[in-house]
Amino acid sequence: MSAVAAEQSSSRLQAALAIALPLVLAFAGTAVLLGLAGHNPVEVYRLLIVESFGGTRRIAATLSAATPLMLTGLATAIAFRAGAFNVGVEGCVYVGGLAAAYIGFTFVGLPAAILLPLALATGLVVGSLWMLVPGVLKARLDVDEVVTTLMLNFIAISLTAYLVNGPLLAPGSANSATPMVDAAARLPRLMPPSTLNAGFLIAVALLLLYWLWGKRTALGFETRLAGLNPRFATASGIDVPGLIIKMMLLSGAIGGLAGAVHALGNVGRFVSGFSPGYGFAGIAVALLGRGSAIGIFLAAILFGALAASGATIQLFSDVPIEIVNVLQGMVMIFAVARFGWIMSKKRGAA
Repeated sequence: MSAVAAEQSSSRLQAALAIALPLVLAFAGTAVLLGLAGHNPVEVYRLLIVESFGGTRRIAATLSAATPLMLTGLATAIAFRAGAFNVGVEGCVYVGGLAAAYIGFTFVGLPAAILLPLALATGLVVGSLWMLVPGVLKARLDVDEVVTTLMLNFIAISLTAYLVNGPLLAPGSANSATPMVDAAARLPRLMPPSTLNAGFLIAVALLLLYWLWGKRTALGFETRLAGLNPRFATASGIDVPGLIIKMMLLSGAIGGLAGAVHALGNVGRFVSGFSPGYGFAGIAVALLGRGSAIGIFLAAILFGALAASGATIQLFSDVPIEIVNVLQGMVMIFAVARFGWIMSKKRGAA
């Protein structure tokens, strides 16, 4: 075996270990908690697998739960690639979802071929615009994007809550919800009666485009270079500030699309508490997947499986759903801890 082949093999092994280690630690830590709580960890994990992948309906439920996470993970990874730590995808999900729902219940009567793309595009554009200010502040004034995007999350959640409880509240509704979107604006179901819809195909297609963009285009290469070493990228003639603004807008666009897909595919309207934390979970998905298309896909499937099985596992056992939430949280912690370790090594090497 040549030295180059041996080095490539070693790199692939290290990459696999880097993905597997947070999962092993998270499952081991949760197993300890389950044991202390008087549950059999092996039986609980077996039940999780059965409820996630044990049959066509369960697989469809897992893929449906994973769809928004693929999009939010992708949105986060795109910003990471340019060196921007965007934690504002959650806000994009809210504003994009409300914008798409508004188009869906307002322009009733338009054919599906117009109304559905229009609603999706509106969510995409609104999500993108939501990231304009933090992107410009980061690129031109070096304002910490973690602070600005985090604060924008609170603004997005509060603003949409006001709108859905005020001007956009469904007439006669006692709940905080908009009117249902028109049938022509709903994403087609792939496996009725499950909620798996065409949004899954959109997410997979975007992941494929992301892979091609990163591997085969000059912009993908420049973005990676700017994220790894902005000083070298600037010396090479790359407009790093302009690149950051573009990637933040693209990140927001895909975050807004995630909200639109959730509104038009799963919920059928915008409701208070619209997102169960898709944007924040997307950070863990991007980190766990190491920013690669296949990694994001697999990490989203993992979190989707936990979400889908967590809702039913307590029906068939005395294991509380909070245990599943603990497992999700531990995966996030170990994934973020690994990211912190990588950043620490980079600072030490600088």
